[in-house]
Amino acid sequence: MKLKTLLVATTIALATTGYAISETVGPQGETAVPSSTVIVDADKIEALKSGGFKAAMLWHDQSDFVNAVTAGATDEFKRLGIEVVATTSAGFDAARQRSDIETALAKKPNIILSLPLDPVTSAAAFREAKDNGIKLVFLSNLPTGYQHPADYAAIVTDDLFQMGKQAADALAAAMGGKGTVGWIYHDAAYYVTNQRDNAFKTTIENDYTDIKIVAEQGISDPARAEEIANAMLLRNPDLGGIFVTWAGPAEGVLAALRANGNKTTKIVTIDLSEPIALDMVKGGNVIAIVADEAYELGRAMAAAGARALSGDETPAFVVAPAVTVTSANVAEGWQTSMHVDAPKSVLSAK
Repeated sequence: MKLKTLLVATTIALATTGYAISETVGPQGETAVPSSTVIVDADKIEALKSGGFKAAMLWHDQSDFVNAVTAGATDEFKRLGIEVVATTSAGFDAARQRSDIETALAKKPNIILSLPLDPVTSAAAFREAKDNGIKLVFLSNLPTGYQHPADYAAIVTDDLFQMGKQAADALAAAMGGKGTVGWIYHDAAYYVTNQRDNAFKTTIENDYTDIKIVAEQGISDPARAEEIANAMLLRNPDLGGIFVTWAGPAEGVLAALRANGNKTTKIVTIDLSEPIALDMVKGGNVIAIVADEAYELGRAMAAAGARALSGDETPAFVVAPAVTVTSANVAEGWQTSMHVDAPKSVLSAK
């Protein structure tokens, strides 16, 4: 997910280190189902098209990721004849998100797609929509106390375990299956990043016995990434690789390596980023980026909302696939994730 420190942690009490996972589970322990299974039955489409239904997309922020999710949802709504009457960005401000909800309700949507910024605040903010029978589909987060299917149609997010596992597999392959690794994880109780980070650690420890995690450091403020990397490298100058929880702080880790003239320590991270991808295609420290299929997230969210309108229940927790992007497949990987071309700077540097 594209995270900022303003994103309030989900209330689930997961420790940020020390627990092993083997598959993606939801914020309340829900079993994951693949997004490919969330489809609107063909015999329901005509009724949806003639129903005059409307949808609102009330996002947490504006980014390339959100644009891709929006595109996936918009295309699915168009296919089903559902009009999008509002698309907003709260700028990671929970109060602004509540105002966005109130404004959208005046347009009488039948479906709302959103990422709740704060579990407690969002529970109150979405209550009027829920009480009015609007079908709620959430991206990654869940308001406190909400129950499926009475209060929401589905949570849709990434296959978190696969994202961490693929990051571990990519780094291990680049290191020849041996060496020492640093692990920079998200230092907050937020199930999305916790599962991704710990999946990396679990995979290294279980599958790559000749690779040792010799340095661990949590991070909550991406601005501290360069400082954290410098300290980690000072204690472990021969570090073979570093996992960084997402691309924002990975840019700081890359800056630290460059400042130290380090061309050998390899970086793997999560979420697409132009500066990170540019280093990767130029043969720098970055060897892989693991991304979600953001367009597919949006498609599945729209489909879950439409299914709810049709009286069809969707499982509570839905996950979209992960994709490992390397210098060899950066153009294809960007398209798979975002359904747009990779930045020109990245493509021209290959």
